[in-house]
Amino acid sequence: MSLIPYGLTRPFLFGLDAETAHELTLGALAQTQNTPLACLYSTTRVADPVTLAGLTFPNRVGLAAGLDKNARCIDAFSAMGFGFVEVGTVTPKGQPGNPRPRIFRIPERNALINRLGFNNDGLDAFIANVQRARFRRRAGAGAGQQPMLLGLNIGKNLGTPIERAIDDYLIGLEGVYAHADYVVINISSPNTANLRTLQTDRALDDLLAAIARRREELAAQAGKRVPLFVKIAPDLDEAGVQVIGAALQRHGMDGVIATNTTLAREAVAGLPHANEAGGLSGAPVLAASNRVISHLRAALGSGFPIIGVGGILSGDDARAKLAAGADVVQIYTGFIYRGPDLVGEIARALASGNPRG
Repeated sequence: MSLIPYGLTRPFLFGLDAETAHELTLGALAQTQNTPLACLYSTTRVADPVTLAGLTFPNRVGLAAGLDKNARCIDAFSAMGFGFVEVGTVTPKGQPGNPRPRIFRIPERNALINRLGFNNDGLDAFIANVQRARFRRRAGAGAGQQPMLLGLNIGKNLGTPIERAIDDYLIGLEGVYAHADYVVINISSPNTANLRTLQTDRALDDLLAAIARRREELAAQAGKRVPLFVKIAPDLDEAGVQVIGAALQRHGMDGVIATNTTLAREAVAGLPHANEAGGLSGAPVLAASNRVISHLRAALGSGFPIIGVGGILSGDDARAKLAAGADVVQIYTGFIYRGPDLVGEIARALASGNPRG
């Protein structure tokens, strides 16, 4: 447990504009990681190793992409006990994203709406930050310590026409390949125009075929084969999930992340900010995400890795993700509402007896 309970800092942060609070928090973590002040949020990582896609995850709880888009705070999140951390989404060129305000809290439902739009500093700055991270060196210094895994999440620039999206993904893949434990192809954000059209059958086939070819070239050059995951949306019916599942297997993808944010608003209807444009995350996404995970597991069979994300605010929520068919889980909005102690709560809940063994 961290030295300063999150319950003491949350009222201050929630008194600020959501994006201001986000930036203030990341700035503080970036300044204090790898210093004595990191003891304020550091904890012992729960050991619950699981092997997926040829990787050993130290435990089953990860940080979802989107919270640390520029990979500034990898060591801070490692200190909080995550088994794996995913940073990005990064695009080839830096871009400001959509106009502010663009993050909205709905505390009545433990939810957020965001329309950030892949705001990030670009691939070069992102890779420089990844290279500065020390978490692997620290783990290597301790006998028997399993290093946290790092996922790097890539997307397309807003200004790149959708028919040229493959070019951006190939640039991103080539840039991050040497630095990632796994790479995520994000085709499911609702905040980049037409991005979700890449989930349709022909567009998905073309994209994954190009990525698979480039991965083979990079693997030969680097002497290592980095697993590839694809992140999908919760707003898919069973037929759509089956199309995606077949494409993932056809093109040799190593896993899937389910799910991103939703466009649905039924669960927050009538509440302040409910009609803001963007993707809804948090507790209202739990059921939709679990439904997609169940469809994926049915389509993909028992051995295909699924990372479950969406609506996890407790250990019980994480257990429900595994019961639906996920192997490991990620948190984002739950982390904002519950703080770092949620990491250990989930890791202990899943280590104490998860439905998928």
